[in-house]
Amino acid sequence: MTSSPTRSGTHGSAVLMILGSCTSLQFGAALAAHLFPALGSWGVTVLRLGIAAVILLVLVRPAVHRWRRGQWRSVVLFGLAMGGMNGSFYAAIDRIPLGTAVAIEFLGPLVLSAILSRRGADLLCVLLALLGVGLFGVESLMGIGELNPLGVLFALIAGVFWALYVLASARVGREVPGQGGLAVAVAIGALVLAPMGGSGVLTAIAHPSLLALGAGTALLASVIPYSLELAALRRLPRNVFGILLSLEPAIATIAGALLLAQMPSGYGVAAVVLVVAASAGTTLTAERAEQSEATPEVVAPGAAASPADPTGHAESPAVLPVQAIAEPEAVTGEFFAPDLAEGDPDGPAQQEPESSPRQAREISARSTASSTSRSEVT
Repeated sequence: MTSSPTRSGTHGSAVLMILGSCTSLQFGAALAAHLFPALGSWGVTVLRLGIAAVILLVLVRPAVHRWRRGQWRSVVLFGLAMGGMNGSFYAAIDRIPLGTAVAIEFLGPLVLSAILSRRGADLLCVLLALLGVGLFGVESLMGIGELNPLGVLFALIAGVFWALYVLASARVGREVPGQGGLAVAVAIGALVLAPMGGSGVLTAIAHPSLLALGAGTALLASVIPYSLELAALRRLPRNVFGILLSLEPAIATIAGALLLAQMPSGYGVAAVVLVVAASAGTTLTAERAEQSEATPEVVAPGAAASPADPTGHAESPAVLPVQAIAEPEAVTGEFFAPDLAEGDPDGPAQQEPESSPRQAREISARSTASSTSRSEVT
């Protein structure tokens, strides 16, 4: 059966939206790197999160006075994970190339996916990604490029926080209706990092040109990716969405080369290709697993059903949603709220549209989703 021209055109525009989102996100990170000499990586992180928090709090107006203790606990943990992820990532790209940092950071959600799904295919994808990251080390040992150990460590820490962010965002998406949880979490992330980046923010406020660049970074790395992904998620099949987001390490490498003169070597290109392939592979295996789960098992007449499942359906492991691998901010489910303002915090979380890629069994609610992308408010 052939798709209609209208449907093909809709998918085509959605693909462009996702590519535009990834490009905006990584070029925003490259722009942020230009601010590091003046504000420091932590100062840029606090400035960006602070601007995003102000915008979200004004638009959302979260009804925090009606939140229960459990909701506050979830939002605080979400904010801590968000702050750690953003701060560590910017500290990494202050020391190592942008594409290298993004590729290393991808290990976090990939490992989380393998742990939660317990599928051999996901483990193979993680090993493939580790092989790719290992090529960066080979590159450094051969003297082709110098890899700052502290920068690598910060990228690995960012990956750990990304995995925690995925889990925390899922919990907030379930417990806090609307986008109030996201807005407050962004503010918490900025406040947590303020002791390390507050002086940089004061410097930016005293120099309008730096403040304008900071606002541009927030726009490119948060507002534009969020808007494009929100529109694309309504149009694209989830497997296509996940595969496109898997291109982030490649786009980050291109952005680093064009804006930061970080030209990759052959080893670096091969490393990025392996990480992209690993992320796309995890997306595809998750999609196949979901299709398998959706297909009822045919039980022959007279055959006994499994004792563990009297319905005759085989039990299958949990599947990590593709967005949690490549786009943490895209998976809290909050982005589908019809209104920005919060509703009743004690009521049920908003329902997702049928076309939504989020599933009830999500462990993430990558990732709210950079990202930002990891439209990162990352």
